Amino acid sequence: MSNSHANGSHRANGHSIADMVDLASGTVSREIFVNEDIYAQEQEQLFARAWLFVGHESQIPKPGDFFVSCMGEESVILCRDRESQIHVFLNSCTHRGMKVCRYDEGNTPVFSCPYHGWSFATDGKLAGVPYFKDAYKGELDKSQWGLIEVPQLRNYKGTVWATWDKDAPSFEEYLGGYRTYLDFLLDTWDGAGGETEVFGGIEKWVIPCNWKFPSENFVGDRYHNISHRSVDLVGAGPSGSGRRDTQERVGATALDFSFPERGHGTISFLRPNDGPIPSYQHSKIVSDYFAHCENERRKNYGKWSRFIPGPGTVFPNFSYLPRQPRTIAVWHPRSPESHEAWRWFLVDKNAPAEVKEFLRKYYISYSGPAGLTEQDDMENWNYAHNASRGAIARRYPYNYQMGMGHDAPSFDADGLELPGLVRNVTVAKAAEQNQRGFYSRWADFLRASNWDELASWRNGHSNGAKFHNGAAARAGSAL
Repeated sequence: MSNSHANGSHRANGHSIADMVDLASGTVSREIFVNEDIYAQEQEQLFARAWLFVGHESQIPKPGDFFVSCMGEESVILCRDRESQIHVFLNSCTHRGMKVCRYDEGNTPVFSCPYHGWSFATDGKLAGVPYFKDAYKGELDKSQWGLIEVPQLRNYKGTVWATWDKDAPSFEEYLGGYRTYLDFLLDTWDGAGGETEVFGGIEKWVIPCNWKFPSENFVGDRYHNISHRSVDLVGAGPSGSGRRDTQERVGATALDFSFPERGHGTISFLRPNDGPIPSYQHSKIVSDYFAHCENERRKNYGKWSRFIPGPGTVFPNFSYLPRQPRTIAVWHPRSPESHEAWRWFLVDKNAPAEVKEFLRKYYISYSGPAGLTEQDDMENWNYAHNASRGAIARRYPYNYQMGMGHDAPSFDADGLELPGLVRNVTVAKAAEQNQRGFYSRWADFLRASNWDELASWRNGHSNGAKFHNGAAARAGSAL
């Protein structure tokens, strides 16, 4: 990356990144949600360098299977070749750029460009060129014109991640200690380390707001629960008497976990005991299955069975709910004004058919464009985005000061090593350390010219730590 580009990334329309993300004082400019220059810099500085979620291996179980996904604004193909190796390719013909795959998913021996007919094998190699002998005189070096492949790919517990930056750290290093919390989403419900799978298709819809609003929401916004009051009142939960996670929280210690040097964050709860929570009572098969899983969970997790993971975000745009509903959401940027939301639904692969069908119905009523909670959230994000657009409104920043300068009460983790910047918000109910961590990392990406600058943890310090005064404790290793 040129120095001129890197230096230019510090400013947009006369605004400096330091001014727009001033988390030392706890403010964020509305400009970062609507500015075209900033959006363009995000594509180059952030989405071209970060690790991004592409899909799940269960979506491409057989050789020749493919699933068309996105990395930032780029269309990409997740596929298995003839040898069953997983690849991620840019969905663009190397001749004139036309998409070589225009279906969402399927199975094929080759990807063929409908413009000039170049065809590519599922391992990305250029396989066929019309008039190769006559027009090219047999001289075209096919080995140099295969599909463009990501330089780094990682299949992590069934989830497939990729980055366009060959100099990016490994995926595990990118996650750091956040792996502890992500694993609660990806491991089976009984904690035995089995397989999960995607089921029921992928929901896709457009939300007229900047992609950062939902990413920030899932990184740790406890404060907005008033938005979901109606969901609680109508008893929209798996047991029909309210959300299961509400029952689990009774008497629990509320904890926020932030990784400002990486941008990830999550909220969780530590229960005083690991007793079972009655739920899934509509069907004996379903209730018996989860009762069995939770008994096994207590055996496999030990003290960790008291830990109740909550929603989180892997920076920049992978958000999830780890309990039931167990879903993945990716917020694909499309413009400063909108993004495309994709929702995956996870289930244990060995779960009975009755359990999967029960969860399918519950998941789509809870999350996604028709889900009760998502409708609440989308209304908030849409209005928040519109409130960022006005000439007068953009003069005034948003407030991210909650919890700054105030120590949170300590807590007894009962010997658990909890990675990250930990804050006990049981009494305060909410804080915004996670959001400050998210935006400090966002600013890092727009300022830094390379991964030597971005991987601040290698130097034993965090670029974003100064924004998190008042946190209760640091626990666990960063790596």
